[in-house]
Amino acid sequence: MRLVRTLFSLHGTVDRRTYLATGIGLMVLKYLVDASFLYLAAGIAWTPWDYLIPLVSVKSAKVAALPGWVAVTLILWTLPFIWIGVSMMMRRAIDAGRSPALCAALFIPFLNYLVMVWLAFLPSVPVQPDHAPPTHVEEAERYRSALIGVAGAILVGLLAILIGVYAVGSYGVTLFLGTPFVQGMVVGWAFNRESIKPNPQSNGVVILSLLLFGGAVLLFAVEGLFCLAMAFPIAAVVALLGGVIGREIAKRGGGAISFATALFFIPTGSLIDRVAAVAPTYEAVTTVDVSASPQIVWKHVVQFDEIRDEPAWYFRGGIAYPIRASITGTGVGAIRRCEFSTGAFVEPITTWDEPSVLAFNVIDQPPPLREMSIYSKVYAPHLDGYFRSSRGEFRLVPTASGTRLEGHTWYSVDMYPQGYWRAMSELLLHRIHERVLDQVKREAETDMSRRSTQANE
Repeated sequence: MRLVRTLFSLHGTVDRRTYLATGIGLMVLKYLVDASFLYLAAGIAWTPWDYLIPLVSVKSAKVAALPGWVAVTLILWTLPFIWIGVSMMMRRAIDAGRSPALCAALFIPFLNYLVMVWLAFLPSVPVQPDHAPPTHVEEAERYRSALIGVAGAILVGLLAILIGVYAVGSYGVTLFLGTPFVQGMVVGWAFNRESIKPNPQSNGVVILSLLLFGGAVLLFAVEGLFCLAMAFPIAAVVALLGGVIGREIAKRGGGAISFATALFFIPTGSLIDRVAAVAPTYEAVTTVDVSASPQIVWKHVVQFDEIRDEPAWYFRGGIAYPIRASITGTGVGAIRRCEFSTGAFVEPITTWDEPSVLAFNVIDQPPPLREMSIYSKVYAPHLDGYFRSSRGEFRLVPTASGTRLEGHTWYSVDMYPQGYWRAMSELLLHRIHERVLDQVKREAETDMSRRSTQANE
């Protein structure tokens, strides 16, 4: 129980000896578990260098080779370590007489290690006791404090978008993790600065601030509803953690200095994200069994008629979905056009191995989605180039009952955390593949049935 309190509690302080020993022990434990899991689950050797310098490992083929379920499992396994890191950094900073907001550095690549080492060697100083919470809270003060917190969170979020997205061009860790964490801190501090409120009330205002911030982003046509909905789950978890830290800062009477420190990390982290970011290429594979010969399936792979199936709800919500495919010419060099709801993929053929393999590059592609918004146009940079499909391939494998048809897409996502957005992207790519493969299957089996009928006649 003493160890659990040391790791997870937000109360008290952590001296430098405990901080250093616990930090090194947890790093060794996490590395050993990560490395063992990756080797057993995916056959990947995860070195200490991969662990300590995660952005360098992104440049390697290792991350791209991770199966989607392995990446998601690692994210879930990392969550308690994020909590431990934030809580211990905050309590070590307080013990050293520094701003509790230094814990926001945990979400800034490279800078987090420098702050951790610095905190590990700072001596302890006498700490002022927490402010005792008052016994009565006026309703007017409650609403005023909530309003200040919400306004501060919206300003922080808009500042992060202006700097990170429009000035630096980064959809990085700072934007998706660091920013909601600072927003939560602002709300947690502002809502509790005059009187300490119950945690559920504080958490409720944090979530309300995120929803209102999303409304402000929609109002300024900076983002659309669909992307905000996809980002909300991860932002909400991190913002709630920040809200807890902000409440603790308020209990200790912290304020302006703490948030000046936290806000410093937004432009700094955005610059680091942009300089160090490298988007690996992933592969998504979907298969379907077709009751027709490869020769017949091939014809419908090369080009297929308009898909008349009703699009799924997420496609109707704006995600691009395939409609039809046509081709000009035959053989290597022919140009295939796959029409989507947002435009056409232009795909020059690179392999024409009839009836086994059809491969192509992608030299032009439409936006990955049409954002839901109150405006006709949304000015979101991620709609242009942050998700890219580089090449694709169909493989036709003869089976006893016909053909196993495989659809392959190689793609990259220049948005972080990679594991989260990759899981989202791959899920949608499989739905896109299924829509195409089901159409090919339907056309090929109809063609096969017609030929059988004609042969019998």
